[in-house]
Amino acid sequence: MSRLPQGRRASLLAPLVLPLLLLAGCSTGLSGFPGRPQRDGRISDAPITPVLPGGSNVIADAVAKVGPAVVRIDTLKRLVNPLGGLFGGGGTIQQQQGQGSGFITRSDGIVLTNAHVVEGVSEVSVTLPDGRSFSGKVLGSDPVTDVAVVRVAATGLPVAALGDSSKVKPGEWAIAIGNPLGLDNTVTAGIISAIQRTNALGEGQRVPYLQTDAAINPGNSGGPLINDHGQVIGINTAIRKAPGAGLSFAIPINVARQIAAQILERGTASHPYIGVRLQALTPQLAREINASTDECRVPEVNGVLVVEVMAGSPAAQSGLKPCDLIDQVGGNDVKNPSQVQLAVDGGRVGAPLTISIRRQNQKTKLVVRPAELPQQG
Repeated sequence: MSRLPQGRRASLLAPLVLPLLLLAGCSTGLSGFPGRPQRDGRISDAPITPVLPGGSNVIADAVAKVGPAVVRIDTLKRLVNPLGGLFGGGGTIQQQQGQGSGFITRSDGIVLTNAHVVEGVSEVSVTLPDGRSFSGKVLGSDPVTDVAVVRVAATGLPVAALGDSSKVKPGEWAIAIGNPLGLDNTVTAGIISAIQRTNALGEGQRVPYLQTDAAINPGNSGGPLINDHGQVIGINTAIRKAPGAGLSFAIPINVARQIAAQILERGTASHPYIGVRLQALTPQLAREINASTDECRVPEVNGVLVVEVMAGSPAAQSGLKPCDLIDQVGGNDVKNPSQVQLAVDGGRVGAPLTISIRRQNQKTKLVVRPAELPQQG
């Protein structure tokens, strides 16, 4: 956004303001001596206010609570070089170092971080702000949500309190702590810019990200996003490169808490799926569909259109068909494909889930039992 420079604006306004001040002085500044204005050496006539008490800073107080539990995670990945040893190409095993952030949630050594921080690594080292360093073990990671759990053999560690991300609102304080670009214990602050960003990193996302304008850089990944009460509300996970700044995203802590609990219980995370490809429907798109084919007749409204149903999937078994318009999932109204995805994620594998649809202008309900999303890789 272009703005008029401050100096330019001042120069434009000065000729207008100065004559007004002179006129005011001539009309009201006379006292006993005709034609002579009364002199007044005061710079300000604002009332005297008491000095604000020192030591009151919500950001500093919040950082003091969480900071001791924020860790640096150093990783080592060993890669096989197929050309190693040939033509002077070096050894067959090459080492790749990485770095990220994390935070301790249990005093017996449970650390949350991003899955991409520890993906495929051979060694993990966890360093606390007080200088202590421990060897870490990856208990499990979930590439779908980008959440991972690391454990270190220690007790009595400082812990970060977890908040409730469902109560987060745009405009609230957002404070990031981490190790960007190798600079340990860096604190940046901003506000929550938006919530429920399901299209932040492309279509088909299963995470309703928190968006913040707090500065996030490489190395912040896996570190906590906290509120002004010193509670973790998210895990910093991604930035969106664009001119300017203010496009940073965090996994809501409620999502991370659920995934981490599953990893601790069984080593993996569970994600239900029904097996459909969806399209956001608009009146214009509906008119184009109705004009181009007789196989699919859809109402000219905004909604969620089923484009494809995978053969043998839970959706196919329930009777869901292409051209169906989805109105509700699990009793919740849905207006776009992302809301359908999140509603399905709110269900359980194998548990019945009611889907309300419109088919050929008739409303009906189907019951689908989501299956386990196949593991990636």
